[in-house]
Amino acid sequence: MQVTKTIPETREIIKAWKKEGLTVGLVPTMGFLHEGHGSLIKKCREQNDKVVVSVFVNPTQFGPNEDLAAYPRDFERDSALCESLGADLIFHPEPEDMYDDPRAYVSIEGLSDHLCGRTRPIHFRGVCTVVSKLFHIAAPDRAYFGEKDAQQLAIIRKMVKDLNFDIEIVGCPIVREADGLAKSSRNTYLNPEERQAALCLSRSVACGREIIKTGMKAEELLTEMKAVIEAEPMAKIDYVSAVDALTMEPVETIDRDVLVAMAVYIGKTRLIDNFSYQV
Repeated sequence: MQVTKTIPETREIIKAWKKEGLTVGLVPTMGFLHEGHGSLIKKCREQNDKVVVSVFVNPTQFGPNEDLAAYPRDFERDSALCESLGADLIFHPEPEDMYDDPRAYVSIEGLSDHLCGRTRPIHFRGVCTVVSKLFHIAAPDRAYFGEKDAQQLAIIRKMVKDLNFDIEIVGCPIVREADGLAKSSRNTYLNPEERQAALCLSRSVACGREIIKTGMKAEELLTEMKAVIEAEPMAKIDYVSAVDALTMEPVETIDRDVLVAMAVYIGKTRLIDNFSYQV
């Protein structure tokens, strides 16, 4: 496995692969990898001749009061995991290598206006900008994203379609702890009491999956799901919403394919979870 820090070096390696007719898969990450990331790397390994993992904590997707400085980092551990799963290359740049002028950005409006976009207004602009850069640098045939970040996945799919990227976007299922909590790098912020309290998210998801049915009012569904979270004293709801799976617009009735998504603060840590329902 190779590790590169610069864009020219990375491009040189990938161009050589392409000349050999090899397919390239990309797994974009912010590092501090866990089993959820591992599932993306495994899927990428199955479907491509070469696997590229980017490890880059992207500053442009963090708001002014968010956790950029505190975001967990452990590149040595990340490297060991990537190598064990068969990655061929880790691209690990510094911010000054990735951003010449931070005023140049990619923004997919509409889909970014709801759910996490309401309280994190610059987040998806930063995501789309860095992912676009990574697509240009790595020139992958396929790129892999987790379904836990369902809004992000929908936005990336739309960006690829609208901006004519010749890349297949592969979504991979949520990976959960044994007790149901969705895997997240931010889970490391939780103390033992908060870690236990965080299970209210997966309990709410399980509740929603059990009661949702075609034709029911979204408000009825969301009221039941919110009650599960509100029963946990340490939890503070950012949102629990049912939205159209394609447009991310809120729905009043479960009469189409929907994404049911939530963001909840456990102490100071903001966690997300979701499930999809097809009519």
